[in-house]
Amino acid sequence: MRSVRMRIIAALAVLAAVGVGGWQLLPSSSGDDKTIVVGTTDTITSLDPAGSYDAGSWALYSNVFQSLLTYAPGGVSPVPDAAKSCGFASGGLTTYQCELRTDLKFPSGRKVTPKDVKYSIDRIKKINSPVGPSSLLSTLKSVDADGDNVVFHLTSADATFPFKLATGVGSIVDSTKYPENKLRTGDGVDGTGPYTLSGYSKGKKVDLEPNGNYKGAFKAGKPIELRYYEDSTKLEAAWKARDVSVAARQLPPEMLASLNASDPDQRVNEAESSETRNLYFNTRADSPLHDARVRRAAAWLIDRQQLATSVYDGTVDPLYSLIPAGITGHTTSFFDAYPKTSVAKAKALLQAAGVSTPVTITYGYGKTGVAAQETAELKRQLETGGLFKVNVKPYEWTDFQKQWATGKLDAYAVGWVADYPDADTFAAPLVGTDSTMNTGYSNKAVDKLIQDSQQYADRSRVSDDFRRLQDDVAEDAPVIPLWQRKEYVVATEDISGSQYLADGNGVFRLWSLGWI
Repeated sequence: MRSVRMRIIAALAVLAAVGVGGWQLLPSSSGDDKTIVVGTTDTITSLDPAGSYDAGSWALYSNVFQSLLTYAPGGVSPVPDAAKSCGFASGGLTTYQCELRTDLKFPSGRKVTPKDVKYSIDRIKKINSPVGPSSLLSTLKSVDADGDNVVFHLTSADATFPFKLATGVGSIVDSTKYPENKLRTGDGVDGTGPYTLSGYSKGKKVDLEPNGNYKGAFKAGKPIELRYYEDSTKLEAAWKARDVSVAARQLPPEMLASLNASDPDQRVNEAESSETRNLYFNTRADSPLHDARVRRAAAWLIDRQQLATSVYDGTVDPLYSLIPAGITGHTTSFFDAYPKTSVAKAKALLQAAGVSTPVTITYGYGKTGVAAQETAELKRQLETGGLFKVNVKPYEWTDFQKQWATGKLDAYAVGWVADYPDADTFAAPLVGTDSTMNTGYSNKAVDKLIQDSQQYADRSRVSDDFRRLQDDVAEDAPVIPLWQRKEYVVATEDISGSQYLADGNGVFRLWSLGWI
């Protein structure tokens, strides 16, 4: 549901046993322990890791929960966090084993055991929330707790499994506090991350206190108040009034375009990112977009450059690939298939499909950032030539998720932040059968290419599989890539560590922040 220095290299180290030694990252400096206020437009869907798969929720999880593995800033290979060491068993990529640290405690004081890890993973699959992360565990057959070890048995070779385990799906919860077959309700969190949750006001803020019992890859940071703003203009106002000391995800495009890194009153961090945004189509039989020819017609009408200029003020780059630039597997499949807008080609496809025009579709969007302006521009583009009629419906974020998860929308645009630094995170969750984006799309050839790509321990060898996969997806058009953006974080001049706050590994490092 998530990008400093996105240099994706062959991550062979993932497949070897990795040890704790030396991984004490970003030590906090001594000094002022007053609270640092951080602002964002992201939202939290659920405090329970089994109940959400979005950037806002996972940003919190990476601070209050631990996974067996995590990522160092800018790293492309997982390193141990709750684990002492992890690695694939010799002889293949179907058994993955981690030795759990023995000094971990939940807030209650109860010791964390391998059974808690097994319980945490198993319940995500059992609950299988429509907006949860269970799709990331599609290759997981079973989990065993064996002494101090946790053993994961996979249905097929999956070199990407360690990457997934280092994300929010691997969050370890207290098995005595979280129901086995349903989501936990209330405002409590029982994890072992660098922070404890000391206060929560839904849609407004969370209060985080450094966890003195935390043992893992990082050092506990300063107290944090994380404030949530309804839209980017309100976040901008809060930043200008200095109601927040750090602002991230997402400030208005016009403000981002005007940021000056030489301004002595602020610290501006601009970094390459793997964040993308895609337009998704409902491909089910009862949808007006069921026929691939109708979806391809829509693809011929999308002008990414105009969208990037008119809505985002040039702060995003047009994207013609499911996999963003900077990650192995990036192609130009959608440019090759639809090199420039063409009403004539779109009209011919609709005539071949035998549908009446305009084709009426329901387009939904979440009321965050500049989604309303983006929706207006996409509606204008799709209605060019009178070929489509777009009925727009705005929703609060959690309601929006439920609408697309239950197949009630014909079209919707959603941003995607990499869960881990590998092309796989832009494939299976987006276009695999039973994908997270719930378009109803299923293509056996695409599924096989995804599975084939997961068998390579050397991730530099996946390019050909992902090229063919994206060619197939461009032809079927269940999704249309729109843009890729950079990561922007601004902080006041008395804040340190803001350059480490967010990167392409999906970790929101609030503990990296300090006072100068």
